[in-house]
Amino acid sequence: MATIGETAEFLGVSKSTLRRWEREGRLLPDERTAGGQRRYDLAKLRPNAFHSGPDTRTTLGYARVSSPDQKADLERQARMLERFCSANGWSFEILSDLGSGINYHKHGLQKLLEKIVAGDVDRLVLTQNDRLLRFGAELVFAICEMKDIEVVIINQGEEPTFEEELAQDVLEIITVFSARLYGNRSDKDQKLLEKLKGAVEA
Repeated sequence: MATIGETAEFLGVSKSTLRRWEREGRLLPDERTAGGQRRYDLAKLRPNAFHSGPDTRTTLGYARVSSPDQKADLERQARMLERFCSANGWSFEILSDLGSGINYHKHGLQKLLEKIVAGDVDRLVLTQNDRLLRFGAELVFAICEMKDIEVVIINQGEEPTFEEELAQDVLEIITVFSARLYGNRSDKDQKLLEKLKGAVEA
């Protein structure tokens, strides 16, 4: 008996597609283990039998940086996402945003959410967990789980400390206020923002 991963590879689809087919009654597991894991008999499967039409769901890669001086990092993220998705043989689209992680109205993020809700996404790929949102990413991940969308984080890395996360959050908030005050460019406002940033980064 094959695992869900082995079966997905055999049929040339993703694991989330197999779960969706099970819900739709198109392909049921031959058995389940004591732990509830799906098992399939590959000898009974014919790959072409499950492709009555094209699967329009795609992989979405999402990149984001907070400020214009990070454009080089935005391009680096996009290239990393492209290479990663290509290496895995996924059909993909890359979305990107230049804006704060606490701004929920960014164009790329709005398009990403629309596609997730519409059921057009098979997989969401991020370079790092905080690239999606500073606050609320867990809610988006929960929606992905309900929609059987696989979430892939390329760089897991070490978890930041509480102090590091707090400093990052404060810097995000300062970035938002910086953008709002940028128009008047008063020396007083600029000096205040620089002092706040310096205090957080110290």
